[in-house]
Amino acid sequence: MSKQYVATDQAPRAIGSYSQAVKCGNLVFISGQIPLLPKTMEVLNDSVHNQIRLVFNNLSAVANAAGGSLADTVKLTVFLTNLEHFPVVNEVMAEFFNEPYPARAAVGVAALPKDVVVEIEAILAL
Repeated sequence: MSKQYVATDQAPRAIGSYSQAVKCGNLVFISGQIPLLPKTMEVLNDSVHNQIRLVFNNLSAVANAAGGSLADTVKLTVFLTNLEHFPVVNEVMAEFFNEPYPARAAVGVAALPKDVVVEIEAILAL
C-alpha cells in the first residue's frame, strides 16, 4: 500500500520532522494539532474553549486536504495538560461532530509543545 503525504497552508505547518498527515489506503493519520494560528504559527492566546476550537479547525483543514472531513474521523486522541479541561473538549466536540461520535482517548500529560494546554490527533477512514 502506497503512502501519500498531506499538506495544506490552511493548518499550521509541521514544526518538526513529521507530516501534517499521511494517507495510506483509505486511512488518514493526522498528526497532533495544537492551537497554532496557521498564518502566523503563533499560539492562540485566548480561552481554553477557543484554543480547543482552533485545534478542531486545524484538524478539519488537514482532513479536507486529505479529501475527507471531520465526519470521517474514527478515532481521536486528546492530550491535555489539565484534565479539568475535559468538559470543554466535550462541549467543543459537539460543535464539530454528530452522533455516533468517533472513538476517543484522553490523556493527561505534564507538558505539550510550545507550552499549550491541548493537542489532538485524528485517524480518518475515507
